[in-house]
Amino acid sequence: MASSCPRQKSEPVWLGVPASRRQIREAPRMRLAVPAGPAPACAASGAATTLASADYVRPFWDAVKVTVIGRHLFDTTNGWDGDPAAGDELVVITHRPLPQAWLAGHPDAPFRTAGSVEAGIALAKRLAGDGLVCVTAGDLGGQAFSAGLVDEIAMDVAPVVLGEGVRFFGSHAGTILLDDPDQVVRGDRVLHLHYTVRR
Repeated sequence: MASSCPRQKSEPVWLGVPASRRQIREAPRMRLAVPAGPAPACAASGAATTLASADYVRPFWDAVKVTVIGRHLFDTTNGWDGDPAAGDELVVITHRPLPQAWLAGHPDAPFRTAGSVEAGIALAKRLAGDGLVCVTAGDLGGQAFSAGLVDEIAMDVAPVVLGEGVRFFGSHAGTILLDDPDQVVRGDRVLHLHYTVRR
């Protein structure tokens, strides 16, 4: 919920806004890798998706090993109750410790913390090994992009005009010029776009 990917020999780091696998639906969202989930999860949740969308997101879901989120998203989702929305582990970028009550209630949660975007993505890359690291959009994604840590951007464009919301790159103020998308997939009322960031 998308993704930014620092490149090495491992999978790239995507920037996105992960939704819970149990709450997957094709709704207005932006993703510098916004996982939409595999078709079976969509069917189980009562949400509908097209085969084209499912085929587009399934490889993403399978590749994500670690998701990097900011403290605001952690607080908003209650840390997905200790079950990462995408991947096996989650890194929370925060300047405050996670709440003791939350930690006590989720002692086995595969969550780590880091004090900066750079440290968090470095930790996530170590944890992910050859897997994909997904970085959420918004301020965190903008900071990662500004730091040169985003290799890929994926967006889902839905025909909805919102009156307000979070900017895709948060407070990132620089001009961003991307080449034509290297992947375009048309779903039902959603257009999936994937860009490789050129440096």
